[in-house]
Amino acid sequence: MTGKTLSRRNLLRYTGAASLITGGALPFAAQLAAVSRAVGAGTQPDYKAIVCIFQQGGNDGHNTVLATDSDTWGRYFATRNTGSSPIALMPPGTAPTAIGQVSAVAGRTVTTTADPAAWGGVLPIVPKTAQAVPPGTTASQRSFAVHPMLSPILPLFTQGRLAIVANVGTLIQPTTKAQYASNYNATVPIPRNLFSHNDQQSMWQSGGIEGTQVGYGGQMADRIVAGNGANSIFTATSTAGNWVFLSGASTFEYQVTTANLPAVAVSATTGTTYDGSSTAPQAIRTLISDTSSAANIASDYAAVDVRSINAVNTINTAMTNPAVTALPALPTYTNVITGAVQTNSYLQQIYTVARMMAAAPSLGIKRQVFFVNMNGHDTHDNQNTDQPNNLAKLAQAMVYLDQALSSMGGVDMRSQVTTFTASDFSRTLATNGDGTDHAWGGHHFVLGGAVKGGDIYGQYPTIGIDTATFKNPDMVGSVVIPTTSVDQYMGTIAAWFGLSPTDIAAIFPNLKNFPVANLGFV
Repeated sequence: MTGKTLSRRNLLRYTGAASLITGGALPFAAQLAAVSRAVGAGTQPDYKAIVCIFQQGGNDGHNTVLATDSDTWGRYFATRNTGSSPIALMPPGTAPTAIGQVSAVAGRTVTTTADPAAWGGVLPIVPKTAQAVPPGTTASQRSFAVHPMLSPILPLFTQGRLAIVANVGTLIQPTTKAQYASNYNATVPIPRNLFSHNDQQSMWQSGGIEGTQVGYGGQMADRIVAGNGANSIFTATSTAGNWVFLSGASTFEYQVTTANLPAVAVSATTGTTYDGSSTAPQAIRTLISDTSSAANIASDYAAVDVRSINAVNTINTAMTNPAVTALPALPTYTNVITGAVQTNSYLQQIYTVARMMAAAPSLGIKRQVFFVNMNGHDTHDNQNTDQPNNLAKLAQAMVYLDQALSSMGGVDMRSQVTTFTASDFSRTLATNGDGTDHAWGGHHFVLGGAVKGGDIYGQYPTIGIDTATFKNPDMVGSVVIPTTSVDQYMGTIAAWFGLSPTDIAAIFPNLKNFPVANLGFV
């Protein structure tokens, strides 16, 4: 989580965001989680929303989207099929190996479901546009696949609603291997504190290292919030606590929770009681919303409470609107490695996002920005246990959102919502024995009816660590240098969202350093 400089103004913004899950606004968190799966019916033809799904910790792009031409695959497999728990996935078409049997490909006895040989081969995808064969790769053409646990999203790709953007990372300007390796940061500016979780999370979300106070989503919201009228407080919503992505110059980050918290229901709901008293709730409301204090911090905090209580009543009314229709029931999630039924945090948060979207028409909201996050992608260890489970959770959540939007209030809303993944960074190509370490460029998904899906955008890099006979132009050691910048990735989404070229240039000042500002995937 990115910190903020403490000032009266920042305190107001920070507490305004946190007030929905602490103090006087706990009721909203509890009530929103407790309401039925009803959502507001009716749609707006000019409604648009963007959803950032953040894979906190640094998702391993090498095992998410893979190049499978024989030249590339040979270097990939040789590098990763080593260590105490090899992390190399099996080639396309490989049948799963049963426990106790010897894998014909990996050459070892499979003893656990966390062995990639037990999962079968990676799943081929055929992009609409042929990828250029980069220097250092001898294949006549490139072929691709995704992780075996991403099978639920394959129909989204083939139906043209899911795109892949290759080798995205934090960049200030295009950077070559020679420039990066030559006297670090002397020939071209390099993003500060590469490989640092906090700093690179902040760089992805705001363009600045930890401590930056405004993020990309918040700045987008600043420029469209006026169109949301009296309920503009619901413009930028986080289901994952406080993150710089949704912090704007004037936009308040509105936080909700998916958990059923044991909270005191301080709301205007008739008949609410506390500890057996029917008068206590009103007394508590009066106490926490008293703005008469001469102390700035006390009166300002009370103003936050007033805003939060009012927001509770507004959103709860929208959630119970007579025009509401039910969202699809939430499926259960089974851990793909252990077989245990467990919580899918991605799915729970996406469900909350869907409810907020569906309530938007009754609130008069035309533009919304959402932030979803799940930790657990920092796979220094146990990558074969953790990453498959995380990717399966992501796939289930994305499929659910696509399904929910396909008939929200009886209208197909998929073309009005664009969802994209982001992460601190990718991982090293080399294994450390049973996991991977921090790296740089990685691959990401973009979902939506307006997305020009079924394709890979950006240049998929050459894969392989330098040897005496092979020199990779795209990697330094085990780290891939990005060829697509976060600015280009986010700027393309901002253009679809309706921001002007002037606004996009202001939010993403590094865009001018790149030959292509809009990648064209949406």
